[in-house]
Amino acid sequence: MKNFFTSFFATLTALLVFCFGAVVVFFIFVGVLASMGDKKVHVEHGSYLVVDLSANIQDSPEQMEGFEKFAEAFGGKGAHNLQLRQVTRALQAAAADSDIAGVFVTGQISAANYGSGFAALREVRDALAAFRKSGKPVKAYLTYAGTRDYYVASVANQITIDPYGAVLMPGLASQPMFFAGAFEKFGIGVQVTRVGKYKSAVEPFTRKDMSPENRAQTQKLLDDIWAELVGAIETSRGLAAGTLQKTIDAEGILRGKAAADAKLVDRAAYWDVVLEDLKADTGRKGSKETFKQIALKEYAKLVSGDGLAARRSDTVKVTAGGKGKLAIVYAEGAIVDGEGNDEHTVYGAKVARELRKLRLDDNVKAIVFRVNSPGGSASASEMIQREVRLAREKKPVIISMGSLAASGGYWISTYGDRIFAEPATITGSIGVFGMFPNIQGLANDKLGLTFDVVKTGKFADAGTIVRPKTEEELALFQRMVDWIYEEFTSKVAESRKLELATVREIAQGRVWSGTEGKALGLVDEIGGLNDAIKYAAQKANLGDSFRVVEVPRKKPFAEALAEAFNEHRREQAVEGPFGVFIQQATAELHELTRYNDPQGIYARLPFNLNLR
Repeated sequence: MKNFFTSFFATLTALLVFCFGAVVVFFIFVGVLASMGDKKVHVEHGSYLVVDLSANIQDSPEQMEGFEKFAEAFGGKGAHNLQLRQVTRALQAAAADSDIAGVFVTGQISAANYGSGFAALREVRDALAAFRKSGKPVKAYLTYAGTRDYYVASVANQITIDPYGAVLMPGLASQPMFFAGAFEKFGIGVQVTRVGKYKSAVEPFTRKDMSPENRAQTQKLLDDIWAELVGAIETSRGLAAGTLQKTIDAEGILRGKAAADAKLVDRAAYWDVVLEDLKADTGRKGSKETFKQIALKEYAKLVSGDGLAARRSDTVKVTAGGKGKLAIVYAEGAIVDGEGNDEHTVYGAKVARELRKLRLDDNVKAIVFRVNSPGGSASASEMIQREVRLAREKKPVIISMGSLAASGGYWISTYGDRIFAEPATITGSIGVFGMFPNIQGLANDKLGLTFDVVKTGKFADAGTIVRPKTEEELALFQRMVDWIYEEFTSKVAESRKLELATVREIAQGRVWSGTEGKALGLVDEIGGLNDAIKYAAQKANLGDSFRVVEVPRKKPFAEALAEAFNEHRREQAVEGPFGVFIQQATAELHELTRYNDPQGIYARLPFNLNLR
C-alpha cells in the first residue's frame, strides 16, 4: 500500500509539473505570436502596394486583431478582415509615398456579416481612383471576378484576367427564404402586428413568397444600386452608356477572351506573365526574387489614424493638433437590448454609454457616428438616439451611413447635424412591427405537451409562446406598435425638418437607396466616412491635424485571446451551393435570438435582403 501511494503521488506530481510546463510553453508561444505582429514593417523603394480583396472589409476596427496568426499556427483558418478606414487611409498615404510605385489589386472579396457592402466598396474604389490620379498605376489581376470584385477592380489602369477565368456579374438578385411552410409542418405559429405596408421583415415567417409591396420596393432598390454600379464601371472603362448591360445580358458569364473583346479587361494572361511584368515594374526583371511588394494590412500599420491627411508616420512626423480629439463611434450590426461583446451586434446600453462618455469628455470636440445596421430593438434604438440628441447639444454629431442604415439604423441616425450616405447605401425603412411566435401545435400535437395557467390579471400570460395571442392581446400590442410608429415618424419629421405628412408618405417601412434618400430629404449629402470626418473637423474648428479615437477600440492580443476561449465566435467556412444554403438558413433563424426587445417591438430591415 505504501508503494501504491508513493507511485500515485509521484505520478500526480509529474502530471502537475507537466501541465504547468505546458501552460508556460503555451503562453510563451502566444507571446511569440503576439510579438510577430509587432515586428517592424519595412517598405522597399519602388514597391507595389498589394490590395488583396480576399477579405471582409468591415467598418469597425477588428476586435480580435492577430487572432488569424494564432488560428493558423494550430492548423485553423482565421478570418481575414480589413477595416474600411484602414484601407482608404493606406491608399491615401501610398499616393504620396515615394517608396510606393503602384498598386496591385487581386483576390476575391469575402463578404461576411455586415462587411463588404456596395457602399463600403464605393469608398475603396474612390480611394483607388484618387491613388491613380497621383500618376501612379493601378493594376488588377482577376480570376473569377464577381460583381463586387469587378466593381472595385474596374477603376484600374490595366486589368488582366486569367485565360481560364471569368467575369461573373449577371446582375443583382435578392432571394429571400420563407419559413412559413416549414413552421406549418412543425406546428409553429407566428402572429404579427405592424405599421407600414412595406415593412416586410416578418414575411419570411408569415408568408411563402414576397408580398407585392415588398417585391416592388426590392426591385426599385436593386435597380438603383445596379444603375450606380453599371454607371461607375462604364465611366472607368470608357464604355458608352448601356453597353455593359447589353454585354451582360448577351453573355451572362464572360470568359477571358470575351471579357477582353467587350473591353471589360485589357488582356487575358497567365499569372506568370503578370508576375514578370510586376518584377519589371519594380526593378527586378529577370530576377529569381518576386516583385517588390508590401501587403496593404502591413503597410497600414505605418499610417497614423490621426488628422485628415494620411501619411507614413515613420517617414513624416505626424503631429496631432492641440485643439482636441475627434471620436468615431461604430454601430455595426443588428441593434439589441443590453450589454455584450459579440461582434456585429449593436448593444443599446453599451453604445449609449460610450456616447455618454464622449459627450462628457471636454477633450472630444466632435463625434462621427458611423452606422452600418439594419436596425432591431426599438427600445435600444431609442436609448442610443437619446444620447445622440444630448451629445449634439454639446458638440457636432455627424452621421456617416455605411452599406446599411435602415429602420432602427435610421432611428439612431436621424438627429445627426448632417447625414452622409453613399449612393448604394440602403436606408429608410421607417416602420415598426411586433412578432409573436407560438409553439402550441408543436407542443400539443407533435410532442404531447400540454400547459395550464393560473393568473391574477387578464394579460398576465400575454407573453407566453405556448399558445397564440387572443384578439384582445393582439390589439394591445398593435396599440404599442402604432405608438412607436407615431414616435418614429414624428422624430424624423422634427429632426429632418420635414412635414409629418411627407414623412408618413415616404415611410411605411419602405427602403430607399442613398441617392433616393437624399432626394427625399432623409440624407443631406452623398459621401463616405472621410467626407463625414472632414465635415466634423471643420464644424469643430479642429483644422487638419487632430487626434482620432475609435469606439470600439482595438483589443490587445491577450485580451482577444481570452475572449476567443470564452466565446466561440469564429465560424467555419462554408463552401458550395448547399453549404451556402445551410449557412443562410442557419443565419436567418439565428437572427430570431436577437429579437430581445422587452416590449417585443422592432424597427428592423428585412434581414434576408441579400444582394448577390
